[in-house]
Amino acid sequence: MELTWDQRYNSEAYMYGTEPNDWFVEKLKIIKPGKLLLPAEGEGRNAVWAASQGWEVTAIDQSPMGKEKAMRLAVTKNVKIDYLVKDIRTYRGKENAFDVVGLIYLHMPPEYRLKVHTELINSLKPGGCVILEAFSKAQLPNASGGPKNVELLYDPDVLKSDFESLKILEFYNVKVNLHEGTLHRGIADVIRLFARKS
Repeated sequence: MELTWDQRYNSEAYMYGTEPNDWFVEKLKIIKPGKLLLPAEGEGRNAVWAASQGWEVTAIDQSPMGKEKAMRLAVTKNVKIDYLVKDIRTYRGKENAFDVVGLIYLHMPPEYRLKVHTELINSLKPGGCVILEAFSKAQLPNASGGPKNVELLYDPDVLKSDFESLKILEFYNVKVNLHEGTLHRGIADVIRLFARKS
């Protein structure tokens, strides 16, 4: 039986580490700080780093335990983040509210995926960007993390279709060597997307 997110996060250790995702860092550094939305933010590693760089951060996750650890991490780094405990599948945010949406390993069943992605695109201001990194279907046999249900992994054509309303600036499959805590560790097959809303 798979652990719930609260069970997974119920440890002193940060299961995905306390350092931000490499692709997220690379892209966020080239954008002037503003308002950032991070769905499925878990234990807060990306939110806390972004806040330390001057971003006004709103994080969302369904796990109260994830929020507790994220807020603890924020205190150690002397930053503030706004963290909402909500199910991203039912999240309704303001339109044109954020300069960046960071989708770092947000994996959803197919029946929710397009609806959620569309809602998140609507929350972007004109000129705002999406930074996405997620496991591709090629990740399934790897032991470096991610869902073990192929339906929760991503196909490049499907993601390209979901974000076709944006100007895609970078989009590719890549093998990376993950070093994100104990649950993302080793060679992994991921998809990276960087796109801008016109």
